[in-house]
Amino acid sequence: MNMSDNDSVVYSDMYDYDYNSTCDQDPNLEFPTGSMVLSVLYYVLFCLGLLGNSTVLWVLLRHVKLRTMTDVCLLNLTLSDLLLAVSLPLWAYSSQNFESCKLITGVYQLGFYSGTLFVTFMSVDRYLAIVHAVAAIRARTLRYGITASIIIWAISVTMATPQVVFASLEEDGNSSQCHPIYPDDTVHFWKLQRNFSENTVGLFLCLPVMIFCYVKILIVLSKSRNSKKNKAVKLIFIIVCVFVVCWVPYNVTIFLNTLELLKIPLAPDLCKASKTIMYAMNLAEFIALSHCCVNPVIYAFVGEKFRKSLQKVMGKYFGWSSGPSSHRDTTDKETSNTPVRSEY
Repeated sequence: MNMSDNDSVVYSDMYDYDYNSTCDQDPNLEFPTGSMVLSVLYYVLFCLGLLGNSTVLWVLLRHVKLRTMTDVCLLNLTLSDLLLAVSLPLWAYSSQNFESCKLITGVYQLGFYSGTLFVTFMSVDRYLAIVHAVAAIRARTLRYGITASIIIWAISVTMATPQVVFASLEEDGNSSQCHPIYPDDTVHFWKLQRNFSENTVGLFLCLPVMIFCYVKILIVLSKSRNSKKNKAVKLIFIIVCVFVVCWVPYNVTIFLNTLELLKIPLAPDLCKASKTIMYAMNLAEFIALSHCCVNPVIYAFVGEKFRKSLQKVMGKYFGWSSGPSSHRDTTDKETSNTPVRSEY
């Protein structure tokens, strides 16, 4: 795929986060969104996300029997991250025609909302499995997992629809940019609606739920004598930290942009504040998108259950030996009913 500076399209173009129209553009405050460096970084994210999520998806569908809600969570999270990763290089071609602009906007939006919701769903699943291990046995079935997944996809489609409806091409010199073009009389409303939807999902709903779930899990694990406790605590710490690092800066910049749309002064120098928000938006956006590459490592390769399945696959197809397994298999059977071992 060849992508020149004239036809480069990145996610900030789609969101069209305009700084104050009375301010003159200061090139020193702009993030080089059309530069070759940023283009290469997005392709790196694409390759890593495609490789990691494709591997997880292949192992789940071919070599892991989907029996529990956890398996369904991981499968759907992988599909969501794969959607987001696939959309990365395709933005280079979204300026070619109206249909591709709509398609790529839909793919990105669907991956964005579903990914955040499925991360939260997995957090709730782990909370039920460890904090309410006995009481939640009937609720954490394959049937309920599929039902919850369908609901999450339906919510994601609903929340992504407005951006797809308004997505269109706009001529910008010698190139075209793909971003929402709202009706003139409702521009302010739709921009606020877009920001509110993203903040509601990522900042006001999912993050508090995740924090609540993992705090409760840590309290239970701190009282457990299970030999897997330390590994589980480390994994939980990684999950929360990575989510916060990747998505909180992005959601904070969205929130600041909302305050700007509401004409709430953020600093004495409104022009500089507006331009700084625009700069931060581009940087935070890239960091947030990298989450789709990290998820396979956190939820799959670090998880003991999936890692053993992957080792069996590698041994079958590539002749890689995973070492003696008799003692390990015995240990697995002995600890398979413990909440920490079954989830991590």
